[in-house]
Amino acid sequence: MNNKNLKRFLRKPLNIIGLFFILIVISGAIFGPYLSPYDPLQLDAVNRLKPPSASHPFGTDDAGRDILSRVLTGARISLAIAPIVVIPSLFIGVLIGVIAAYKGGLIDVVLMRFTDIVLSFPKVILAMAMVSALGPGIFNAVLAVVVIWWPSYARLARALLLTEKGKIYVEAARSIGCSDLRIVVTHIARNCVSPFIVKMTMDSGMAILTTASLSFLGLGAQPPTPEWGAMVAVGRTYIQHYFWVPTFPGLAIFIVVLGFSLLGDGLRDELDPRTSL
Repeated sequence: MNNKNLKRFLRKPLNIIGLFFILIVISGAIFGPYLSPYDPLQLDAVNRLKPPSASHPFGTDDAGRDILSRVLTGARISLAIAPIVVIPSLFIGVLIGVIAAYKGGLIDVVLMRFTDIVLSFPKVILAMAMVSALGPGIFNAVLAVVVIWWPSYARLARALLLTEKGKIYVEAARSIGCSDLRIVVTHIARNCVSPFIVKMTMDSGMAILTTASLSFLGLGAQPPTPEWGAMVAVGRTYIQHYFWVPTFPGLAIFIVVLGFSLLGDGLRDELDPRTSL
């Protein structure tokens, strides 16, 4: 993104809002240990289910733990989930998509039909089935999300490569003896970076949301881990009388997902040559 695109990006209010939300979550993750007024795992039966106050700005949960401290600690877990899911999904998907598009023929058919099979299952249902088989836990939940996430990258990589491989610069590179690997890595890749940046940004929020959903269902992070989805799951029992217990971790999920979505939309508008003119 050049200076012109950056200035245009920063002029749009929704882009600023998305960037602001992401910076809030990143700041909470970085400075959480210094900002947390209490130990997020410390039990305090005397102060259980206390409403928001000066001593507990977000109130306390059913075990007397400070919700603000747990939300700040949960920011580290959620932000770590995004790259752990997106980067392996990108690597696996791009590898499969590039091989399918460049080799073609039977290899393309086999790889893409396998991709279609994975895509044919509802993502959350397939992730739930995998975690149920492997056992509940944050690691297994993240692994399941990676398994359901890579096919979209494979299809995108294949489509982009099929578009680029027939262009003149690829034929010129091949005519001077460049290998297939060099053509893909050195020449084609630089023209396909922008769509992947946009997709990775948007997928970061959705990966956090999907993992939080698994935790909400009891298949991801297990109590007392301060993960936002697990916190909402515990707090839903008390929502009628103690609304703050599920509300604040739920708002944290909302902010980070909305932030990544707005940021991704803004990056798409600036990085896509069809919309940045």
